[in-house]
Amino acid sequence: MSSQTERTFIAVKPDGVQRGLTSQILSRFEKRGYKLVAIKLIKADDKLLEQHYAEHVGKPFFPKMVSFMKSGPILATVWEGKDVVKQGRTILGATNPLASAPGTIRGDFGIDLGRNVCHGSDSVESAEREINLWFKKEELIDWESNQAKWIYE
Repeated sequence: MSSQTERTFIAVKPDGVQRGLTSQILSRFEKRGYKLVAIKLIKADDKLLEQHYAEHVGKPFFPKMVSFMKSGPILATVWEGKDVVKQGRTILGATNPLASAPGTIRGDFGIDLGRNVCHGSDSVESAEREINLWFKKEELIDWESNQAKWIYE
């Protein structure tokens, strides 16, 4: 990983998996030029979700959110590239799908805040923490993309 690249954690939530949106979501990141370095389908448990959403533990909506996130499989991914954390959030759109622009994942596929299809890290620090929660170090694949020279100067 070069000094100008970073990694982000993007998860397709159970509603996105159940609706068959995983390939379209992956495609948006690939078409943008970001490199997939880890992917797995996982059923999250209470412990993982409590760690992932630690800042929300004790809030009124927390039990409902955890119940939803445990309701089906989650596609956990890690993407690598220049400014991928910020750009990943832009690709996803606003957290509330009704405030998301058309052309974003949430703007195209979401309507309700509680079913917003994806999660994306909101900072480089959050990305590092979330990647370490969802993936073992050996699950992250370092590889050189042949198209990198066509994407980066």
